[in-house]
Amino acid sequence: MLGFLHKPRLPDPGTALPGRETPMQIPAAHAVHGRPLAGPFPPGLRQVQFGLGCFWGAERRFWSLPGVYTTAVGYAGGQTPHPTYEEVCSGRTGHTEAVLVVYDPAVIGLPQLLATFWESHDPTQGMRQGNDVGTQYRSAIYAQDDADLATAEHSRQVFEAALAERGLGSVTTEIALAGPFYYAEGYHQQYLEKNPGGYCGLGGTGVCYPAAEATGR
Repeated sequence: MLGFLHKPRLPDPGTALPGRETPMQIPAAHAVHGRPLAGPFPPGLRQVQFGLGCFWGAERRFWSLPGVYTTAVGYAGGQTPHPTYEEVCSGRTGHTEAVLVVYDPAVIGLPQLLATFWESHDPTQGMRQGNDVGTQYRSAIYAQDDADLATAEHSRQVFEAALAERGLGSVTTEIALAGPFYYAEGYHQQYLEKNPGGYCGLGGTGVCYPAAEATGR
């Protein structure tokens, strides 16, 4: 319960852990569909990074969606290059646990991915998700370009209105252009495929993202 007594906060600029220059070693192939976790990816594919709590369960929400080419878990939105899991959990890197989603926009649009994102967690909780407390569990969307950023911002307004109708709180999700995505350790990749009984603390609000908004591409 200590996390509830001491509110998590991001490290001040320049005070984060130094990290390292060496990228994390990751599997060559996705454990579910066998496609690569890292690029270069085929032409025409798009990317988005989502933070919605523990990345084990978060990744599973996206890897089987039609049109999703691949997924991977890692660390985004922070300062420390190529951090370890332990460093991220210390709160001294500024990263949130994130899922990289690579998708074919001819099959699935960003609004559909955003609908899955909003419905799969509670985006009103700040630096936590359920019993998982810390800066690494904050809700976040990191967009590929300005057009996707505008789409993400619009989706926030739509879902916040839906939450308000149910008497729920304001959205605390961080929305920004994507910076570096640092892959997490190999054992985290597709963790719940390899460990079906593993922990997943993800839980939504029960509020649906409006279907009419999710059909655009």
